Amino acid sequence: MPSVMERIAAARGKSADEAGFYWWGGPVEVAERTWFISNFSGITAFETDEGIVLVDSGMERLAPGLAALLRERTQAPIHTAIFTHGHVDHAYGLQAFLIPGQPRPRIVAQRAILDRFARYEQTAGFNAGINARQFGGIAESAAGDAYDSFKRPALMPDMLFEERLSLSVGGMGFELFHCRGETDDGVWVWCPDRKVLCPGDLVINAVPNAGNPQKVQRYPWDWADGLRRMAALDAVSLCPGHGGPVVQDPAKVKRILLDSAGYLESILRRTLAAMNDGAPPHVDIVQRVTPPPSDAPWLRPIYDEAEFIVRNIIRFYGGWWSGRPSELKPAPRLALAREIAEAAGGAAALLERARKLAADGDMRLAGHFADYALEAAPEDPAIRDGVAVFYEARAQGETGLMAENLFHAAAAYARAGKPFG
Repeated sequence: MPSVMERIAAARGKSADEAGFYWWGGPVEVAERTWFISNFSGITAFETDEGIVLVDSGMERLAPGLAALLRERTQAPIHTAIFTHGHVDHAYGLQAFLIPGQPRPRIVAQRAILDRFARYEQTAGFNAGINARQFGGIAESAAGDAYDSFKRPALMPDMLFEERLSLSVGGMGFELFHCRGETDDGVWVWCPDRKVLCPGDLVINAVPNAGNPQKVQRYPWDWADGLRRMAALDAVSLCPGHGGPVVQDPAKVKRILLDSAGYLESILRRTLAAMNDGAPPHVDIVQRVTPPPSDAPWLRPIYDEAEFIVRNIIRFYGGWWSGRPSELKPAPRLALAREIAEAAGGAAALLERARKLAADGDMRLAGHFADYALEAAPEDPAIRDGVAVFYEARAQGETGLMAENLFHAAAAYARAGKPFG
């Protein structure tokens, strides 16, 4: 299984449309004295007569490489840093960009970023575990790094705003706007003098990451509204949170923004219509909602996907209960698995049924039988291996990184004799 970084490396030299979310490279000059660079996540540097305005700073361990690329173009100090949100791949690499002896830069962010950093510290072990699973491993593999990975960044924001902020640096104007989307502290940045738009993770050159199965609430309705507000600006260049930039092509910038807004709005409308049709169980709603068709390269489900966005909308509007009566106050899962195995003739019978269903092409239904088999007999090496093989095969059939890696993680858990979770 190629890792995210291996996929990014494989995308080297490809266009932004070909590589999508995985594009990396730079520096790309998107406007006069303005460069975009990406390694997993993107940073944008606006050189002014007072110094650089840096939008995002990358991941702490990748930031030195990003900074070295930037310093091929300019040795100006960092005057102002803007964090589009508080994720570890955007707000943790700033120190690497500072030149020796320069004063501490002004660091700007939306006020909710402080609550995010506090949540990270409170749930460091949990976040390390879910991130390990998101990238194909098991929670124990990341436990030792949990508190280092989710500490507060060394350089914290010192200028906070609520909804909108105007800045001027070296005679250049910058407009900052709060927009809930992938995060509640999301910010997009507009430089009208150079016609450059930096949307952070509101644009990632893939289906918007509005449904991540393990993460906190996302806001596709506000996200779509923000994308439409951006589209009205007639930006010439676009520097996304992930993926490659759009350079000096206002028509393409506008299409990306409007396509993405329409995609989210369509899923929202269809989900609410299904929910309003008698409040059916959540799984029934998910199965009834289909995403709008699109052949746009910036709307490929290569990271997140529509089904997960639907579930996130249901979570916001519909509460935690699935709608199935037995799941309101359910029996312990392992006890249920043992009873089902007993009724079926043993865990081996459940695994064999999973294999038959998989061979017939019904991987979703097969997964239920595989789970019950493992939960009923986690000590059985044959069951463990059989379930692991099933989930490795299921992972191979996925197009989205999150689903693929979570199934790889399920296989790793099975081999360790641990029901997933």
